[in-house]
Amino acid sequence: MSLGGHLDELRTRLGLALGGFVVAFIASLSVGKWFAGVILSPYRSAMLSAGIEVRLQAIQPAEPFLVYLKASMVLAVLASSPLIFYQLWMFVSAGLHKKERRFVHVVAPASAALFVSGMVFFLLAIAPWVFRFFMRFDMGIDYLTYQPGVSQTADFILGLMLVFGVAFQTPIAILFAERMGLVSYGALCSARKFVFLGVFVLGAMVTPPDVISQVALAIPLYILFESGLLVCRFWQKRR
Repeated sequence: MSLGGHLDELRTRLGLALGGFVVAFIASLSVGKWFAGVILSPYRSAMLSAGIEVRLQAIQPAEPFLVYLKASMVLAVLASSPLIFYQLWMFVSAGLHKKERRFVHVVAPASAALFVSGMVFFLLAIAPWVFRFFMRFDMGIDYLTYQPGVSQTADFILGLMLVFGVAFQTPIAILFAERMGLVSYGALCSARKFVFLGVFVLGAMVTPPDVISQVALAIPLYILFESGLLVCRFWQKRR
């Protein structure tokens, strides 16, 4: 395809992905309040386990409404992620050979599944643990009152949900690079020690400045890297 053809293809794919997101967003508005409660549930469970009264304050008048909109948008991303990733990979397939395009039909649903799994994994497994650590941290000040804002708390959770969703694409990226001949399986294996260091650096860059969140992202990232190597090894044996 020419450059103009690729740009037309990109416009078409972005339009279809955006259209699916808009439809999902409109539908998500009906359950946005419920999903906002699900998002804030790790904070609630951590407060209850620490024996602290569950309170969130709204400093600005529009904060609850903005949290509702953000929750609806994230739910729409989750619901429309299969279509979004399908359109993304179909755009990539326009530059591949016919034999290579069959690979796209496998990785597109896998990408969506990993994205949703990463977001749910943080929400259900990592977020409660992170909040419990923060709640139980003793500064030695008996007059300290823990009552964060609802917007900051929701942004903290939603932001890390998206980070974990994108980070869970690691096995797909590794498998795609190996299948396309961009990197060999041997080179990936020999780069293990650099990857181990890199995931902690990446965790420090994309998470809030606390060790718990950084480690909580770095360890799953390295596990996903090893999972990608296992899949590459399986494909090699199959070939």
